[in-house]
Amino acid sequence: MIKAIIIDDESLARDLVSNYLDSENDIEVIGEYSNGFEGLKAINDLHPDLVFLDVQMPKLTGFELLELLDKPCNIVFTTAYNEYAIKAFEHNAIDYLLKPFSKDRFLTALDKAKERISNSTDNQDQIDKIKSHNDESEELINRVVIKSRNKIDVIAVDKIKYFEAQDDYVMIYTADGRYLKQKTMKYFESHLNPNEFCRIHRSYLVKIDQISQLQPYEKDNWVVVLKSGESLKVSRNGFKLLKKQLEI
Repeated sequence: MIKAIIIDDESLARDLVSNYLDSENDIEVIGEYSNGFEGLKAINDLHPDLVFLDVQMPKLTGFELLELLDKPCNIVFTTAYNEYAIKAFEHNAIDYLLKPFSKDRFLTALDKAKERISNSTDNQDQIDKIKSHNDESEELINRVVIKSRNKIDVIAVDKIKYFEAQDDYVMIYTADGRYLKQKTMKYFESHLNPNEFCRIHRSYLVKIDQISQLQPYEKDNWVVVLKSGESLKVSRNGFKLLKKQLEI
């Protein structure tokens, strides 16, 4: 028996998928969820064989959910937005159903899912592909999702003061606190708006509008003073980049 869950913020969309699955004797719907947070918890707790997943949802998008999974799972996307199709298949999705979809189109996707599930012995490559795609994509981000223990924080980029490199992790500083994310500085440097952030040092990536002053520090060295009062070292190359961005 294939265990499936449905994650979609539209109740009619959830009902449609559930109704299409009613006639499938080898599939059991073990849960339906209306947002990404609930869906993520359900996937990690229930370990379904198959997930029907919307893309644009409140609190957490379908792609953000995939990034936070403890273990990989088989995904069929169901969405009204065709612009995410390429990204979905780069995430190793089984299929991409564009709403409104017919039962015949749905059953075609379901047949693909059954075939993959029956032939699958180890889906770890799905998570590897997701992480690889997220790192290599040039798409700019406007928020950062962080999972720690049983809590998920969604941090708007506008709220971030600066990033600090810590080995294979990055510490993210905001006015509300700090958050540890398993990403590299290179990732954030390439996924943030270069007009808003500057790599002032190999250890620091700073939001430009958070800078209050640029002060000399010892011989030929500089520090930036943030509006919050924190001081961060600036490398020689970082000083050149900062002067260019500040037009000084």
